[in-house]
Amino acid sequence: MTDSKTVDRVSARGQDRRQFEMKLDYKASVVVIESPEKNNSSIGKATIDHKYSTSETSKATEKNSCDKGKTWREMSGVFTSKSEITGNGTGEANVSVGVNSDGTYTVGVGLPEIKGKITGSETSVFSGQCTSKEGKNLSLPTTPTNIQGNSLSSIGTDRVNPSDPNRISGSYSQTVVGITETITWNLQRCGSPLRITDMMFEDMKFPTWNDWHEISELKGTTDGNLVRIKAKVLNLSGETKYGDVRFLETYKGDKWDGARKDEPLRDIVVSVKVDPGEEKEVEFVWNSSGYAWFDDGRPRLVQRIKAELEESGKKIDEITKNIKVAPKPVVLIHGAWSHWKQFEAWQNIFTTVHSYDWKAFPVGERTDVGIINTGRDPLSDEQTNSTPQNAETLKKYIKYAQEDRNAWQVDVVAHSIGGLIARYYINQLMPTTLENGRPQIAHLLMLGTPNTGTPCADVMNFAFSMTGTSPRVVQEMTQDAVAAFNQTNLSRKGVKFSALAGNPLPVTCKTLVPNDGFVPVPSAQWKITDTALTDSLHYEMTGSSELSNYIRTYGHNTKGAAVFSSFVKPHLAIGPKGNHDPVPPSRDEFPSGPIASNQYGAFFMNARYSSEPQAIATGPNSTSDFRPDFAKRLTLAAKQSIEIEIPIEQANNFGLTFMAPSDISFTLINENGEIVGKNLAKTAEANGLFRSIFYDKLTVKSAWKLRLENTSDMDLGALIAAWKDAAR
Repeated sequence: MTDSKTVDRVSARGQDRRQFEMKLDYKASVVVIESPEKNNSSIGKATIDHKYSTSETSKATEKNSCDKGKTWREMSGVFTSKSEITGNGTGEANVSVGVNSDGTYTVGVGLPEIKGKITGSETSVFSGQCTSKEGKNLSLPTTPTNIQGNSLSSIGTDRVNPSDPNRISGSYSQTVVGITETITWNLQRCGSPLRITDMMFEDMKFPTWNDWHEISELKGTTDGNLVRIKAKVLNLSGETKYGDVRFLETYKGDKWDGARKDEPLRDIVVSVKVDPGEEKEVEFVWNSSGYAWFDDGRPRLVQRIKAELEESGKKIDEITKNIKVAPKPVVLIHGAWSHWKQFEAWQNIFTTVHSYDWKAFPVGERTDVGIINTGRDPLSDEQTNSTPQNAETLKKYIKYAQEDRNAWQVDVVAHSIGGLIARYYINQLMPTTLENGRPQIAHLLMLGTPNTGTPCADVMNFAFSMTGTSPRVVQEMTQDAVAAFNQTNLSRKGVKFSALAGNPLPVTCKTLVPNDGFVPVPSAQWKITDTALTDSLHYEMTGSSELSNYIRTYGHNTKGAAVFSSFVKPHLAIGPKGNHDPVPPSRDEFPSGPIASNQYGAFFMNARYSSEPQAIATGPNSTSDFRPDFAKRLTLAAKQSIEIEIPIEQANNFGLTFMAPSDISFTLINENGEIVGKNLAKTAEANGLFRSIFYDKLTVKSAWKLRLENTSDMDLGALIAAWKDAAR
């Protein structure tokens, strides 16, 4: 129990702060054996550990003057008192089992008094007083005391199993005034003198390897952690005994899936030699990877672990305990011109799909940990952080997620340029594999990541430069920039990569290739083996169409939910029989050089044919190929409509790319006053970051009109680029 209180002093020049903490830990292991009288009765032998401590700290601060108000200083006094009552011992315990006619039963235990000791200390420290005041340090002498035994009974709701009436096991807890008492039993009629008395679980406290701590049933552990299972074996006979302990997964079944045969956690038997009257501990280290889920993707809210004891090949005792395994925490990295709220709804999704133990960590939600700056408004001249700078923030956030969930591994979902930030972190900053050979990040899922850049960045980089200053985030997504990035960021250090590409649109930014309105399919898929396609636009992939104040949200995004259910969850909800091994060293690095032509098929650009899309990023004159013929930046007042002139040259086709909020409508009109293309406000196409109108016919030198209409009640800006000769 903890309590803290702060009150103002009567003088109104200071405060009194009090902090109080009390801890009580009482644990008894009771073995029920046949009484020495051999009269068909039993006795209980208890081993008890008790620790009770209190700590209280009071700090008084007040501003006072030592020179009649000429100057003022802060004076303080800190007073700390601590006390502790500890004890351990053995004795005879009263154990009762009462069975009712309907098969229900109660189990009760009364524990003996044990000897203990009381210790304590008091300290005081003063500062700032007019006359120096010396503090005190007092240690209270150790004093013997008696520690009363506890008692607890179950409430009679457990029932004897008719198929195994000679064995009962279960657990009951009650909480009164902040104190929780639990009784757990595993009893067998006329049990063997060699038996299992207890089983416990431990995991390592991140970030210190081999710093093992006991796992509470309420808190549990995290998927991917190593768990040390300890079982105590007691020999109550007068001769040395030899036994074998097996650790198994046991599943009783539920409404979706029937009970099945117990399965070994690993095909290992731990042998033990126990001398007369001795209790010996055996242990087994279990890899919990996958145990937050069933193999069909359903959530596994609790795992039942059984320890079986065999003597001469015959099972003589067993004990079963529950352990909760939470899914790995998921670090979420937003994309360009966005923020952590892009993933704001994901915690609710995680909770619904599994439980509140599946935690989402959107980078930037905790500003004290760090913020990734990829820009807020696409039309702003603000300078963004570089990918290396954003990767340093990601490093802090991953560590924060690991410490918060005590997780040795995390999963990462990254949208847009967030995937490049994650790749940079993995290659440049992520620690080498853990002592168990596994990487810090188990799986990286990239949603619409421009892994070879995006032609829209090339086109708009020129457009920004022609009308002002190009933001760093745009420059970093150009095809040449990402080609250079890929020369030095190819290692994944065992991390699994998966990529989702959007293909709802056929043309974007002077390229005829399936795309999500921002990133072409070949760029998102890159050289990654595990890929999938979606008909979602770029900003629909995360379930939110909000882009800062730039793109407004229109109701629930069902496409984003579909992306989660069809791509994200199946890649993260992997059961125990799934593949949890890291990428082997032979496949750890992506090969350098151009992508094989048969991987993506044909790719067309600027009246030239190339069977290798990466040639766009590395080929000759690739940058100038994307220079627009015309660029203009303007602001529309609320409800304003304007027309601007667009110069047209003789060409095979003509296109416009514009960055503008979805509240602006664009209508393209030829020299005869005919409408030849539209991209209207509040349509699906308007939600793209890079919106387009493509006129796939021959043009002659002339002047066309572009009509812009602001349908909103606020001033909005737009950046427009015109280009020609995208080839079929």
